[in-house]
Amino acid sequence: MSERPVIVVTGGSRGIGAAVAIKAAQAGYDVVVNYAGNADAAKKTVAACEAAGAKAIAVQADVANQEGVEKVFKACDDAFGRLDAVVTNAGITGTASKLADADPEMIKRVVDLNVTGALLTAREGAARMMTSRGGKGGNIVNLSSAAVWVGSPNEFVWYATSKGSIDVLTLGLARELAADGIRVNAVAPGLIDTDIHASAGIPDRIEKFGGSVPMKRGGTAEEVADAVIYLMSDQATYVTGTVLKVTGGR
Repeated sequence: MSERPVIVVTGGSRGIGAAVAIKAAQAGYDVVVNYAGNADAAKKTVAACEAAGAKAIAVQADVANQEGVEKVFKACDDAFGRLDAVVTNAGITGTASKLADADPEMIKRVVDLNVTGALLTAREGAARMMTSRGGKGGNIVNLSSAAVWVGSPNEFVWYATSKGSIDVLTLGLARELAADGIRVNAVAPGLIDTDIHASAGIPDRIEKFGGSVPMKRGGTAEEVADAVIYLMSDQATYVTGTVLKVTGGR
């Protein structure tokens, strides 16, 4: 069994997920980097974690379904024999449009990954970390979004809806697991400079909307990751059920 704490990060190959994985490695964690399809990006994240002194593995799996989630956690069990933290980061926006024009299959894929995937990932992590089931406690950090209170009209209302579910998951699961030694929190990023905007068909979104943020800029993946690491740290031992905004004031 690893002597270092172990973290599972879903969607950990790029953007916020990669930043979380690397910051966790720097904070002393060994890391399981889940990714959907970009093996090269996952290898780079693993290499960065190893450069920080961690043991890290990459696990390809679609965490929108139970089979994929089980694959990730089995790889964690086999490689490390313990689990101390889970970050449910995997998520997509889908292509930006009005709801009336959105592809129903695309909406379903967003909900499957962002909502069902987060639930299944949190479920597997909780089952391993609950003190009543032989675990040692730990942390679950979910990725919410400023879209919850903005609503994302004319862009991706379905994505905002999915992230509203994350806030409810965070509150309910925090209360459910508090007596089992597991703290559950969320980070809600605002306008963050990652490739998620290009994937949504709005590659210039930071330039278009950065000026509307009170701090007059987009944020970085590293700034979001710092908030995630804080919520898992000994500086936040009485914090659970909280959604921490990282939005530049939005």
